[in-house]
Amino acid sequence: MKMTGADLVIRLLERQGIRTIAGIPGGANLPLYDALARRPVIRHVLSRHEQGAGFIAQGLARTTGRPAVCFATSGPGATNILTAIADAKLDSIPVVCITGQVASPLIGTDAFQEVDVFGMSLPVTKHNVLVQSTEELLHVIPEAFRIAASGRPGPVWIDIPKDVQQATIEFEEWPEPGIADAPIEPDNDAITEAIAMIEAAERPILYLGGGIIHSESRELARELAERSHLPAVSTLMALGALPTDHPQSLGMLGMHAAPYTNLALEECDLLIALGARFDDRATGKVAEFCPGASVIHVDIDTSELGKIRQPTLSVRSDVGRFLEQLLKTIPARQRADWNTRIATLKAEHPMEMPGADDPSTHYGLIQAIARHAGRDAIVATDVGQHQMWTAQSFPFCRPRQWLTSGGLGTMGFGLPAALGAALSEPECPVVCISGDGSFLMNNQEMVTAAEAGANLKIIIMNNQSLGLVHQQQTLFFGKRLIASKFERGPDFAMMARAMGMDAVDLANEPDIDAALADAFARPGPVLINAPTCVEQQVLPMVPPGGANREMIRTRRA
Repeated sequence: MKMTGADLVIRLLERQGIRTIAGIPGGANLPLYDALARRPVIRHVLSRHEQGAGFIAQGLARTTGRPAVCFATSGPGATNILTAIADAKLDSIPVVCITGQVASPLIGTDAFQEVDVFGMSLPVTKHNVLVQSTEELLHVIPEAFRIAASGRPGPVWIDIPKDVQQATIEFEEWPEPGIADAPIEPDNDAITEAIAMIEAAERPILYLGGGIIHSESRELARELAERSHLPAVSTLMALGALPTDHPQSLGMLGMHAAPYTNLALEECDLLIALGARFDDRATGKVAEFCPGASVIHVDIDTSELGKIRQPTLSVRSDVGRFLEQLLKTIPARQRADWNTRIATLKAEHPMEMPGADDPSTHYGLIQAIARHAGRDAIVATDVGQHQMWTAQSFPFCRPRQWLTSGGLGTMGFGLPAALGAALSEPECPVVCISGDGSFLMNNQEMVTAAEAGANLKIIIMNNQSLGLVHQQQTLFFGKRLIASKFERGPDFAMMARAMGMDAVDLANEPDIDAALADAFARPGPVLINAPTCVEQQVLPMVPPGGANREMIRTRRA
């Protein structure tokens, strides 16, 4: 077989099962685009900004669990996409980013649109490579998919000089597609010790992290919670691992958790951490997190074990394999006293959601969205108050239903990630819940969504401010409000229509619930502007640097 390096890349991507790529062409990656044009197997989605392309790929990867691909050109194309790749790294999302680079002889000469992509991407990728010959592509492309999907998933960046794309290669047989390595098995002695610790505990709690989602072990975690009657908390990335209405679910822990959740953790004597990394937004002041508890920490990434909280028992293993082995022998337990205590905590320290029946309020709007979109809808958010209100109150019922930027907290994530989800699951309702500040970061992708005819509804909780910044300035900076309120905001409905989308402005609707029902019934993408009071706060809230038990529960002016 004889073909150019660019043709080889596209054929290898096809063999990996890639059928959608988001990106933007430029001089350094035009050979790749020319190869795409000559083989109409892969659909290309032309984003309007490279960061949007990276987040579209994330939406594809987060909903399927499989590596997705994005393209960018050299120089500013690569720097623009960098944030989306850094975001994927922190949230363990398998993305393969392929950029064009200036021709090999020009590297290091400050050529037009040249940056050191290898050096720049090294800290924010699981693996990266500057391809130096066309022959390397036969190994590099499958290996990128293997690395992205194996162990703790993550992004891989491949930088391909233009001359490598244009060079011709002859080879006799195709390499095998890259697939994930076999899951890491737990040590038998660790299983025995874990069972002994769980059986000896009187007040154990399951601590479910994003690893439960990545390892597709939701059913196993649920079985353990039910068999041993373990109350379970979830990180932001694990929402949906247990349905929010499951009897053993205590919901999200940490900075914006229900009071009873954090108070239960104060009383637990054993914390069983499964695929969680003890992020500061979950633990609060780590020295005071679960102060009386022993810890079992199971994670596939050795570097996470003991990094923040020293466990009593550390187990390097795929979470699913650990749970499979554990469930073979762990006996059933009722734990009546502990679960009665949990019920008391829920009754005495409930999660307050004022206005949940009124769609003109923040909680009421989210509940209305859940009704009209359907309990099974995919929900993407941006970052801010709207994100936390959604995490607190949306009735999540399954994995890969919740797409949000957890580790990096990237404003502008929501719309392109939701678009990626809509492209991946065209029959499933997809909702993007955003704030006016976040939405302005990547609003240009409305054109992309309209062009694709995506089954996507965008709700902007519009409080004319950077809401969470405004809240923190109010609570912790003497209400010295600076750069957190917008003096002028756009007409989002008009913007949407200008970009080819339908729109509804709830400010002009006498019956908000009826207007929402009508918007969700319309085909294709629809933007819904929802005015929100800037004085509303995300509560409870643990003060930065505080212990979780020190949460603020009532609004402070």
